[in-house]
Amino acid sequence: MSSIQNADTSRSTSLFTLFSPEFLPATLMLGGGVALYAVESYITATIAPSVVRDIGGLELFSWMTTLFVAAGVLGSITVATRPRGIGLRAVYVAAALIFGVGNLICAIAPAMPVVLAGRAVQGFGVGMLAALAYAFIRFVYPEPLWRKASTLYAALWGVATVLGPTLGGLFSAGSAWREAFIILVPAAGIMAFSARWLLPRVEDDRAEGKPPLIQIALLLTAVLLTSLAGTSDHGSTKILLIGLAVTFIAAMLILERKGNARLLPKDAVTLARPISRLYLMMFAMMMVLTSDIYIPYFLQSLHGVPPLASGYLVALVALGWTAAAFISASFSGKQAARAIIVGSVLETAATASLIAFVARDNPTGELVWLAPTVVAMFLMGFGVGLGWAHLIAGIIRLVGDAEQDKASAAISMVQSLGGAFGASLAGVIVNSAGLADPGGVAGSVSAATWLYAFMALPGLIAVTVSFTLRPASA
Repeated sequence: MSSIQNADTSRSTSLFTLFSPEFLPATLMLGGGVALYAVESYITATIAPSVVRDIGGLELFSWMTTLFVAAGVLGSITVATRPRGIGLRAVYVAAALIFGVGNLICAIAPAMPVVLAGRAVQGFGVGMLAALAYAFIRFVYPEPLWRKASTLYAALWGVATVLGPTLGGLFSAGSAWREAFIILVPAAGIMAFSARWLLPRVEDDRAEGKPPLIQIALLLTAVLLTSLAGTSDHGSTKILLIGLAVTFIAAMLILERKGNARLLPKDAVTLARPISRLYLMMFAMMMVLTSDIYIPYFLQSLHGVPPLASGYLVALVALGWTAAAFISASFSGKQAARAIIVGSVLETAATASLIAFVARDNPTGELVWLAPTVVAMFLMGFGVGLGWAHLIAGIIRLVGDAEQDKASAAISMVQSLGGAFGASLAGVIVNSAGLADPGGVAGSVSAATWLYAFMALPGLIAVTVSFTLRPASA
């Protein structure tokens, strides 16, 4: 085990300690992996229409996200299920190289099927990088810095929300989208080359066991079905696909409870155990937060906000997450437990408040309605960020060394699942509530009303669960 882990923990444990000479190399490597995932996600979302205009493939457009998400989940799982004897540092090198290769495939793609292949390779690589960031925490930092590292990773997603679309916008004309894929290749190469010197070499301390192949297959199928539901134009098809996805996940959880080969840490599917409730909170809070995907549309169609301004206003959600993460980074014990409770309440209340503020016809953009909407958007992210790092630190602290990789991979996996299910459910709600039929102002008002009413419900689950957590597990 790295000597860094045994460093004197009595020193200052502020967030800036992560950038001290002792920790800076590993912080750059691990934070860089998360940054690649986050920035690439937002860059591609911005340039995707340009890709279709240049090389065609509109009928395959939705698969650019679907394959990326599914491959990302598989990449996270790979960190925990890799063959024995392969260390985390070697996995990091492979992940960075895989991501770089995926970007190159996208950059030279002559047709959309090749872009999709590249997106799958990209997603697999950055899925591993995201899981590795959490897997390395216990080896790189002393325990008092675990929450600080998790805070930093959350902050990077907030920065990427602004940086990604901005970079994507610079390359959205003509065939310039190819350069958008290329610009991150050198960074991936440098990270792969530097890992040998900047990351500690650690022992593979996982327990012996067979890989949970059936659970992996069930979970990936559920992710694909959920992602497809989010891109379907038919409400009945969406409902069917989500129902099937829930069925596959239920089957996976049953196997987790009864089988010997597990994908998740021990007790992760037993609600009586704290670790299970921590994962459930993460899943529920991500589902709620994903309802922000329709905010730009409602701001434009109901409040007269220009497209560019609406895109940057929704970045307030990520800004709120980042701000709260920094504020709560020093919390511990009862403070951390209270932050989780307050955060889940804030997110739920802010989401529900959008029924009153967003779901109304305000074509002139009167501030009496628009200003509270902006505040509510900020508080949605603020609520998640207030307790997120403490949920992560609680999970890492609750599991033994032999299951740390599983626990770390599951963090990224649960986050992706919550986002995928939230996006799909949001699509079912708005289409069923009249966003397209009857459409217009009346359809948008109805869709916004029902969307934020239903999407606040998972938040109530998170609030309820938050009161069951003791300080030691927060």
